[in-house]
Amino acid sequence: QMQLAESGGGLVQAGGSLRLSCRRSESIFGGLTMAWYRQSPGKERELVASDSGHGDPEYSVSVKGRFTISRDISKRMTYLQMNELKPEDTAVYYCNAKTNIDRRLYWGRGIQVTVSS
Repeated sequence: QMQLAESGGGLVQAGGSLRLSCRRSESIFGGLTMAWYRQSPGKERELVASDSGHGDPEYSVSVKGRFTISRDISKRMTYLQMNELKPEDTAVYYCNAKTNIDRRLYWGRGIQVTVSS
């Protein structure tokens, strides 16, 4: 069972930056689509950014131009660089992996990001 572990969250002032990291425990034959989701209290979990490894990454409208997803395949790491943070970006952020061959889903435990105004 592959495991995902997020790090890099915390408290930041509006306008600041954070970089989230996601380390996965193993490589998967056929590759993975990596993604970041977030969930705020009382709201559904939403997709923030995804990267299939083929073509351009995709972003939600609310973060496009401010967040960047990237991967270091050799290190089994996925990152989310978050710039120009806003209070509405406050949420628990989850790393997600989906196997390209059979669409199995894996989730990290989540990490809190809090943006103060």
